[in-house]
Amino acid sequence: MAKQEQILVVERKVFDEVGAFHGLNFAVARYLDKLFAPGVPRFLPRPQAEQDPTHKQLIPYVIMTCAGRYLTYIRGKRAGETRLVGNRSLGIGGHINPADEALPLFRSDFREAYGAAVAREVAEEVHLEAGHRDRVVALLNDDSNEVGRVHLGIVHCWVLDAPRVSRREQMITQLEFKTPAELRAVRDEMETWSQLCLDSLDQIHAALMSFDEQVR
Repeated sequence: MAKQEQILVVERKVFDEVGAFHGLNFAVARYLDKLFAPGVPRFLPRPQAEQDPTHKQLIPYVIMTCAGRYLTYIRGKRAGETRLVGNRSLGIGGHINPADEALPLFRSDFREAYGAAVAREVAEEVHLEAGHRDRVVALLNDDSNEVGRVHLGIVHCWVLDAPRVSRREQMITQLEFKTPAELRAVRDEMETWSQLCLDSLDQIHAALMSFDEQVR
């Protein structure tokens, strides 16, 4: 029997205690401090987690931008989440597995292992030949559909030095950079998470500007 994939989750009640919301929430530190607190994250078999709304799967969702344009692609037939096949996406990301974890789960520095998982996930899906800055800009939640009810997105924005990105995964098709206006013209083609991010691009940009101010 094939071994079941294990994926990182937190109990839904932890998210509710911090404050449930719909769409994007930019109070990043408040949520991540609770979600990554010692003893909160755990692994569940993926088949169980996909059908269990009492838990939220933590999903890094990486948006790439360069010179005012944003990377977008269509999810092909080989996409891991079959319910999203054929939809346009702004985000690259996926589940966090035990293999991503260099340290024991219940250590307070688990976020460092999470960072390594994000880098791994992106490297599996695309080939990036440019430097970048990684910023966690928001949390993303959508309980309006069966996919969203069991997932919680951690929205990263990677600001690229050059738009040099190519696909690795066969599930990624029609990879290209588009302006916000061009993205809005194809909004109806997008998966729900990408629509929510598109609708909040101004706030995402403001969050990035805030980061830049802090490091000056």
